[in-house]
Amino acid sequence: MAQSKKIKDRLQFRLHPRVFAALGADLITNDVVAIIELVKNSYDAYATRVDVRFCKDEEKGSYIEIEDNGCGMDYATIENVWCMVATPYRVQNPVSQKGKHTRRTSGEKGLGRLSAARLGNRLEMITKASMGPCWDVIVNWSNLSSHENVESCFVDIHQVDNDIPFAKTGTLLRIFDLKTEWDEDKISELRDNLSRLISPFASTDDFKIFLKTHILQGGLEELEISAPEFLSKPKYAIRGHVDKDGTVRCKYEFSPIPPGKKEPRTSSLTLTWDQIVKTNEDLGRYKNLEPECGSFDFEIRAWDIASGDTEEIAKFFDETKSHIRQAIKTHKGISVYRDGILVLPKSEDSRDWLGLDLRRISKVGTRLSTSQIVGYVSITAENNPYIKDKSDREGLMASNATVAFQGILKAIVYLLENERDKDRIKLTDEESLTDLFEDLTAEDMLAEMVAIAEEGAPTADAIPLLQDFNKKLNTVRNAIKKRFVYYSRLATVGTIAQMLVHEVRNRTTIFGNVVRYIAKNTDENSDPNLLAKIERAENAIASLEQLADTFAPLASRSFRRRKRDSILEDRVGSCLTFVKKEIEDMDITVGVPKTSTRVAIDPGELDAII
Repeated sequence: MAQSKKIKDRLQFRLHPRVFAALGADLITNDVVAIIELVKNSYDAYATRVDVRFCKDEEKGSYIEIEDNGCGMDYATIENVWCMVATPYRVQNPVSQKGKHTRRTSGEKGLGRLSAARLGNRLEMITKASMGPCWDVIVNWSNLSSHENVESCFVDIHQVDNDIPFAKTGTLLRIFDLKTEWDEDKISELRDNLSRLISPFASTDDFKIFLKTHILQGGLEELEISAPEFLSKPKYAIRGHVDKDGTVRCKYEFSPIPPGKKEPRTSSLTLTWDQIVKTNEDLGRYKNLEPECGSFDFEIRAWDIASGDTEEIAKFFDETKSHIRQAIKTHKGISVYRDGILVLPKSEDSRDWLGLDLRRISKVGTRLSTSQIVGYVSITAENNPYIKDKSDREGLMASNATVAFQGILKAIVYLLENERDKDRIKLTDEESLTDLFEDLTAEDMLAEMVAIAEEGAPTADAIPLLQDFNKKLNTVRNAIKKRFVYYSRLATVGTIAQMLVHEVRNRTTIFGNVVRYIAKNTDENSDPNLLAKIERAENAIASLEQLADTFAPLASRSFRRRKRDSILEDRVGSCLTFVKKEIEDMDITVGVPKTSTRVAIDPGELDAII
């Protein structure tokens, strides 16, 4: 019987030309990120100025121009570097040089040029290097993708002798046949995100970005991209350095807005790697985890963003409240800059890459959300070689170094939160009653409940929300008891009582609905501790509702002084119910006479006096 012959051969690995379109569309998250990547290429070419222009021409239609005064490219660089996708050029040459000056580059994957393929079907690139001619490169991405193999894909190039757009060196990109329409909202988003490209806390004198468009209001006026002034003057801030052994050394600063409202405060803090590991459950899961991330600098700034807080910021910096909110929204979260240029996050969807919003559920109010902080973390390719960003520019590659890096940053946020708690304005007798309810809003709790429901989490995950709101209810209740004597001296006691009753009942109704929902979806055989917490929450609501009922007569529109009588003993007994727990805790016996003494005073007003 004939023996079959074994076949041994080598097969060539090939790429289809569709890779040009596929990589541009899939690796670049959106059009805004695509332009940011092209601007970063200008930074890597040691440009000191980049102009992004949205143009419109009767013949050419709408197109995008990105021009820089960087080093430009000669023929050999265009052929061997620019025309090679995923080139290792930046890995092998991590520093760009212009004259005697050098700059650490931000890119190393060799994919940035494909951003142009995402934005439009045709690209014209004019570029000039020092001591060389100017070249014009024409690329039709649609035509490239229609070829059968990469070997048949070419770009057109010719030398430019006249109308050279550069004084010395530079690169000009013109992107035609745009794939999406750029409206005012989209260009505003681009403007805001370009302002994040360079760290808002670092000196950027050697790199400036300008935007010009016919779409935004103001026509074709040139707009220099910069961060708002108020971002450099936060209410709360923590800044410092992390050593290569994971030790955090930092300084916390509290600067009241407006100045003089409260005394400013500073505090020097230190946190060791062992302390970070012991207090972080995520790090505790890793055995013998070391701080492999390397040393880095950081600065995290925070604001209170309730309506009254943003109003104070707006007045002090002469801005509108909407602009304050928009600026914080644009820069929100903690951004990582490698050698001065933005690494992470690029798009809105990846702002909470540390998971701060999810952990906030367990302690709403005390813990900071992504929308309250603007953070800057400065790493370098030299000191942090194991912190690498993903190809899609939307996260960090999984590694022990990344785990340690994130754990340290979370610990720094914890420090900021703890210090901020000490400086947040505490309730005083002289504050208006409205301030009592400033933090007693159900909006945050309901938003967190919706998030929990959308994530499919069990109802038990909502218990921390109940505990936190329960604590706030008790705080407000005690403050009302403590201060109503002060307010009862005012001639407007009826108006105050009306506001108090409205505020209490409005919030207890919402909170009660949430508690009833959780109780309804909790099995009777559930953890007894869970059932006990629900019962305590229900009791807290009932107690606050009883307080509102007590002051309801004062809030009545028909209330007139001395139009209603009271039985003194009944009112004393009613008021004693509010301090029942304190009486029991101190083992005091209290008795009310069984007599009935009628007095010519409204029951609600008498309760305020008692």
